[in-house]
Amino acid sequence: MSDRILGGVGLLLALFFIWQATLIQESPFSDIVGPTVFPIIICAVLGLSALYFLVKPDAEPTWPPAARLFEIAMAVAVMLAYAQLLPVLGFLIATALASAYLTWRLGSPPLQSVLVGVLTSGGIYLVFRVILGLSLAKGPFGF
Repeated sequence: MSDRILGGVGLLLALFFIWQATLIQESPFSDIVGPTVFPIIICAVLGLSALYFLVKPDAEPTWPPAARLFEIAMAVAVMLAYAQLLPVLGFLIATALASAYLTWRLGSPPLQSVLVGVLTSGGIYLVFRVILGLSLAKGPFGF
């Protein structure tokens, strides 16, 4: 039953996000796979995955222990906080914080997690902003 609940929630999320993607105003000069089509593609994959869980659920799914569920809930909370803090702190700081936390919870020592978070943020910034020229959220320091 829990697989069907997960599938139903995933399908509802996919439909909601597709609806939201259709509301995005696009420039007539944007690419074919632009800000509207790309989320719809991702949502189609989510919807198809959710349909699989609805049609063919596991007969006896095993749930992780409560401590593991709490870890998953905290990871989701960090991602929600990341989305909220991205326009405030900017891409570099918000990504470094989120990456450091997630790396720490995956088992790295705290100091190593901070280093991985900073390097991950810097690496992604280098690829997307400097090499590809994409616009990323600017923080209080202007980058």
